[in-house]
Amino acid sequence: MYTPSHNRYSSMKYNRCGKSGLKLPAVSLGLWHNFGSVDVFENGRQIIRRAFDRGITHFDLANNYGPEPGSAEANFGEILRKDFPGNLRDELVISTKAGYHMWPGPYGEWGSRKYLLSSLDQSLKRMGLKYVDIFYSHRPDPETPLEETMQALDTAVRSGRALYAGLSNYSAAESENAVQILKQLGTPCLIHQPKYSMFERWVENGLLDVLEKNGVGCIPFSPLAQGMLTNRYLKGIPEDSRAAKSHGFLQKNEITNDRLEQIKKLNDIAVKRNQSLAQMALAWILKDIRITTVLIGASSVKQLDDNLDCLNNTGFSTEELVTIDGILG
Repeated sequence: MYTPSHNRYSSMKYNRCGKSGLKLPAVSLGLWHNFGSVDVFENGRQIIRRAFDRGITHFDLANNYGPEPGSAEANFGEILRKDFPGNLRDELVISTKAGYHMWPGPYGEWGSRKYLLSSLDQSLKRMGLKYVDIFYSHRPDPETPLEETMQALDTAVRSGRALYAGLSNYSAAESENAVQILKQLGTPCLIHQPKYSMFERWVENGLLDVLEKNGVGCIPFSPLAQGMLTNRYLKGIPEDSRAAKSHGFLQKNEITNDRLEQIKKLNDIAVKRNQSLAQMALAWILKDIRITTVLIGASSVKQLDDNLDCLNNTGFSTEELVTIDGILG
């Protein structure tokens, strides 16, 4: 029988999400990988328990997380039933998304009202929940009016199936328009989830300014650049790494000699800071006050603990930041 740590809130920092009343932990746990039907259930269960014991209250999912699609939500729902009964649900912020392909036919992806609300109902059923805390439009739909997509988010909140609305993978201009529509509807945008890391800095060219101006929080995903910003590639490409596989989100051609040189130089700075490269990369994201929380993944309790220890040193000297910018170019 799992009993949460009595000290779970003592070491985690909690940041206000934009101008809302909601606070999120500085580090949140994403269930994109390692929690699906192809993974070991008990391993995922131990990771989630440990995350909560260390103050992580926010768990991030999407309808298609797995594989198989939907299985991460189903497994998470089983963990909730077994380990988080009663009022413990009220200590959690649970988010899910819809936008990418989920089921066959014309209503199984993108941003129509039909798809978004059907998907949300399916997600709630898989997790055994009456509501999620945050429901995201996972990506903008070039063929559906933005008003329709935002009205669906508004309906999700007004119907009680979600407490807050969020965006993911929207550009600065798209985000500005979506935020204004939601504001007019009376359901303000709580948070935006973009891809952001030392190697993926597009959000600095407008998006973060849009979010700050409108009081919207930010939760970057892939802050470790699919593992490139870890010690995995300090000596090249290991045979068992993501980049060595023919499928997946990190391809071997992305690990160029120039990229490997950057990784090694960044690691040298991390060593001087008494951090791992991953810890420094996470701290680097959190240095910006516009960032509410950073979204990490974990394949083991040890990896989770190692990443969470980034919070032991989140400050950077001017010299360090200048040097890092020089390495990143």
